[in-house]
Amino acid sequence: MLTLVVGLLCLVSGHTVRAQDATGSRFVCNAIPPGAEPGCGYVSTGSRFQSGSPVEDELRNTIIELRETILQQKETIVSQQGTIKELNSKLARCEAAGDASPQGKSRGQGSRRKEYGKNTMGDLPRDPSETIDQLGKTMQSLKGRLENLEVRWHNRAPPLRDLLRQRLGALETQLLQKVAELEEEKSQLYNETAAHRQRTESALNSLLERITELEKSNNAFKSPEDFKVSLPLRTNYLYGRIKKSLPEMYAFTVCMWLKSSASPGIGTPFSYGVPGQANEIVLIEWGNNPIELLVNDKVAQLPLSVSDGRWHHICITWTTRDGFWEAYQDGERLGTGDNLAPWHPIKPGGVIILGQEQDVVGGRFDATQAFVGELSQFNMWDRVLRPVDIMGLANCSAYMPGNVVPWIDANVEVFGGASKAALEICEDRAFDS
Repeated sequence: MLTLVVGLLCLVSGHTVRAQDATGSRFVCNAIPPGAEPGCGYVSTGSRFQSGSPVEDELRNTIIELRETILQQKETIVSQQGTIKELNSKLARCEAAGDASPQGKSRGQGSRRKEYGKNTMGDLPRDPSETIDQLGKTMQSLKGRLENLEVRWHNRAPPLRDLLRQRLGALETQLLQKVAELEEEKSQLYNETAAHRQRTESALNSLLERITELEKSNNAFKSPEDFKVSLPLRTNYLYGRIKKSLPEMYAFTVCMWLKSSASPGIGTPFSYGVPGQANEIVLIEWGNNPIELLVNDKVAQLPLSVSDGRWHHICITWTTRDGFWEAYQDGERLGTGDNLAPWHPIKPGGVIILGQEQDVVGGRFDATQAFVGELSQFNMWDRVLRPVDIMGLANCSAYMPGNVVPWIDANVEVFGGASKAALEICEDRAFDS
């Protein structure tokens, strides 16, 4: 641009000289206002120079316009120089931060950082066209460096994120596994501890009850359990009563020794009634019907026969799971069944009566349903006993009092003429056979 302006100036100067040379001396005539003193030094106030030909005026105007354009472009270039220098400084800092790495990088990378750190502007040439070209090259260089930075950060960041994500995932998995293992160990330990504590407490309670009964015994019987209850008449006022009640149960086993020759039917060896349900648990043989087990007033017929006037060992098991039941006589399982009050829990807080069926809790007995005979060793557990345990009780090879209702003298009351008498069941049974 400057070259063009200089050329135009030279063209104008040359044209003027040539015009002077061609015409020789020139005289300029100016209008003199009235009253002014004529002289050669007068210059019109309108203009210091008289315009020449139209071509010269046009060239002069062009030169003025070009000069203004050059000044504007110079200001623009100076402004762009400042902007580019600022961008160059920021890029150098970004590259220095991105290239931070352990000692041992190659010298090529170090030299590259030095090149990036240099001022890419340098000294701009004074020729406007070269200045514009230099600015274009500088912008291209800056663009390339920006793209290089973007590529390097893009290639470096994903592996770091993936590595961190993998390590965090592995740590989270290990922590979850460890927590699950600890929870399982805690649950197992708690269950084992609770079961062991329950067994220990049950055994201690049984021992304490037996010791208490032995201490309170009046020596009427050799042992608190060596007695029987006799109910000789079919009336509605002879009966025995168990002082202990039952807890809520989801299974039970009840065992006893029976001796009866009553006909028809031996009656009701025992019944358990609770508020709202007098027939919560009942064992009954009424009239010519077979022996029946009632749970929550639901009935199952049992294949038992004990009305021959001899001692028989009877055991009944039941569980709320599917209402499954078993019937044992003299240690042998004679029958099983299910769907007897399934999923029904045995309700707590009722009354156990020996020898009578309850129409209301603890009373309103019916003489036709009364038990006639002798009864001993009435024990109840809150679980289903194993067949081997039942066989041991039946053949007198094992002694295992009920953990819910044990057969103890002080635990049984008799009313209406019913009586308690000493009995060693195993010896009496041996004589009986």
